[in-house]
Amino acid sequence: MRSYMDLVQAANQQKKKIGRVVLQEQASELEKTAEELFERMRANLRVMYQAVETGLKKKEHSLSGLSGGDAVKVEQRRLNGQSLVGDRLSGAVARALAVAEVNAGMGKIVAAPTAGSCGVLPGVLLTVQESGNYPEEEVVLALFTAAGLGMVVAERATLAGAEGGCQAEIGSAAAMAAAAAVELAGGTPEETAHAAAITMKSFLGLVCDPVAGLVEVPCIKRNATAAVLALTGAEMALAGVKSAIPLDEVIDTMALIGRQLPCSLRETAQGGLAATPTARKIQLTLP
Repeated sequence: MRSYMDLVQAANQQKKKIGRVVLQEQASELEKTAEELFERMRANLRVMYQAVETGLKKKEHSLSGLSGGDAVKVEQRRLNGQSLVGDRLSGAVARALAVAEVNAGMGKIVAAPTAGSCGVLPGVLLTVQESGNYPEEEVVLALFTAAGLGMVVAERATLAGAEGGCQAEIGSAAAMAAAAAVELAGGTPEETAHAAAITMKSFLGLVCDPVAGLVEVPCIKRNATAAVLALTGAEMALAGVKSAIPLDEVIDTMALIGRQLPCSLRETAQGGLAATPTARKIQLTLP
């Protein structure tokens, strides 16, 4: 898939959701039935459910000792009615942290689109599902919308932090989550594009600088903040706010910026936060 706006046009012409268009196109391309692909995506969603559930109970730290237990802290504060940002946003933050911590603990997650950004989509979609009481089938279709956008990003740019910086991982995940959230909430195909564009623009230039080369600091907390920005982009788009720059052009810009980033800021742990004095001390203490 080369253009997200082509998907928008196809959805409008066929009077279908983008998720349904993506599902049908993939079934044809892969020579599988739509039902088979739908069930495979449903299985992915259920892995997301389980990762959230596990992460919201897990207090153990990762093998490095750099992460673990933060999702439980945020969730407890939410359950106690102490959240500063409201139940939905704090719920998204807790869920995104939960899945990212499960990943750091070598648990089972869905790379969406990468393992380092695995918490964003479930953090957003499961929160929207809960708030609107949407059936599981609708959430599965929203995942196909996210997948369609992910394929466009992979074609026009990159999803790899080693190639494009963290904007390519967390930024893409947030854009995918924003588009999926809009579709799940009943938005139009155009609104999914505006939500994704608004969200991705907030991540342009974000570097990939994992401390000690591990996908934990600052990666896990970026999943949580990205979930909030995705919901913000979705909220604006659903209200009728439009991105001045079309989504495909935003994706192209992300690709260009990624090529301009020095190697030290593309997952090599040689620059950014990974090069701070504290990060160097942390690396020396690791087993």
